[in-house]
Amino acid sequence: MMTTKTYRLSANDLDRRWHVLDAAGRPLGRVASEAARLLQGKHKPTFEPHLAMGDFVIIINAGKVDVTGAKREQKIYYRHTLYPGGLRQRTFTEQMNRDATRVIEKAVKGMLPSGVRGRAMLRMLKVYSDQTHPHQAQLAAGTGARVRKNAEQQ
Repeated sequence: MMTTKTYRLSANDLDRRWHVLDAAGRPLGRVASEAARLLQGKHKPTFEPHLAMGDFVIIINAGKVDVTGAKREQKIYYRHTLYPGGLRQRTFTEQMNRDATRVIEKAVKGMLPSGVRGRAMLRMLKVYSDQTHPHQAQLAAGTGARVRKNAEQQ
């Protein structure tokens, strides 16, 4: 009986790409779950659960994200000042007016694994309130003539 060794992907073999998600008019949970899937790398056929092998994700128009039902008034974000009696709370609308990027970051963070791997994935998430972002060079990195030439040689 012939057995073959299972190929396991290592950290040196990772191929990371950049994805842009537009949150304008889309439900918060749908945007967050799509981003979490891309950050974890579950969309890749070479997915390894023990590696933070996901892609970089840029979310634009975070200020225009939508929620369903009465969540605008009922959804509450909690934080604690670490002083006795220091529990603070904000509604979804108050948080959106203050910092819309934190809403998406918190939603995505809750969908990622906890621990070192989850924190590494969260660092690959970039959220911006409007249409502009400083990552245009990274998006265009895989479209140049040098990349196409190297791909043809392999």
